[in-house]
Formats: sequence, C-alpha cells, structure tokens
Amino acid sequence: MAEDQAIKHFQELVSSDLAIVDPTSIQIRANALVARLKALNRNANAATRACKQSTTEARHDMDQTHLGLQNLLYEKRHLEREIDKCRQFASIYQDFKTLAPPEARSDDVLQSVHQLMLNRLSFELVERQRLDQKRKELTAQKEELLKHSKLKLATVESVKTQIESLMKAAADIQKKVDELVPALPPSAATTPAPT
Repeated sequence: MAEDQAIKHFQELVSSDLAIVDPTSIQIRANALVARLKALNRNANAATRACKQSTTEARHDMDQTHLGLQNLLYEKRHLEREIDKCRQFASIYQDFKTLAPPEARSDDVLQSVHQLMLNRLSFELVERQRLDQKRKELTAQKEELLKHSKLKLATVESVKTQIESLMKAAADIQKKVDELVPALPPSAATTPAPT
C-alpha cells in the first residue's frame, strides 16, 4: 500500500501538471520519495531475509525429524532381523519333548503351552547348571594338569643344568688326563701287542 502511494507520487512528479512548479521543490520532493523507496526496499529485503531464515529453520527442523524417523526405521529393521535370527536359532532345548524326563513331558504338560514352556525352562536351567558344574570340574582338572606339567618342566630343566655341569666337569677331567698321560704313538695305538 505504501509502495503504491510512493509510485503514485512519482507519477505525479513526472506529470505535465507540475512542470510549471519550481524545479527545486520537485527535486526535494523526488529526493524524499527516493529515500522512501530505499526504505521500502530495505524493508522488503529484511522481510525476504527473515522469510528465508524461517524457511531454513523449518527445513532444518524437518530434516532433523526426517533423520530421526530414518534412524528409528533402521533400528526397527535391525531389531526385526535380530528377532528373526532368534526365531530361527536352533537350540537343543527346542527338542524338549525328546530330551526331557518323562514326568516333564506328560500329556497334561504337552496340552498346556504355558506349562510346557515352564518345564522346558526349568529343564534348561538344570541342564545349564549341570554343564556349568562340569566346566568347573574340567577347569580344575586343567589347572591341576598345568601345575603337574610345570613341576615336570622344572625337573627337566634341573636335570638339564646338572647334565651340562657334568659335561663341563668331564671335559675338564679329560683335559687333565690328556695333560698327565702322554699321547701314545699312532702305530702303537692302532696295532695290537704281540702275544
């Protein structure tokens, strides 16, 4: 509206009716209108900047929301795949009907899905406890064997050092014997003495 009035004032300035009026007053009026137009242009640019800023903020919020949605969808697909993997996992405990003791798989139990699951879980717990106990026993046996092996290794090392010291002593004795006893001539050493 204010822009339309400014344009009307400019049109009045260029109309032939004001051509007779003093040119300085027309110039003053024109400068005032140009200043008004510049102010309107600044306001329009500021409004455009504000609109762009609000659009950018709205786009950013929308992008963040979309990213959050994509993350949730990815997580949902991941969890669905994990659930499928769990459902497809073949465990020995799924053969409960063949592994369980007869009292845990009676006809009453087989009819009730809930009771069957409870019996299967209790059977699995007992089985896991048994296997854990066996693991502990085997670990203790392994530790005992390792200790026994270390003792034997220490004995072997001790014997090895004793043999080395004996070898050195034997070498020293051999040197002393060689020094004390003169070497036999080669012909006497190879030919037997006459009888």
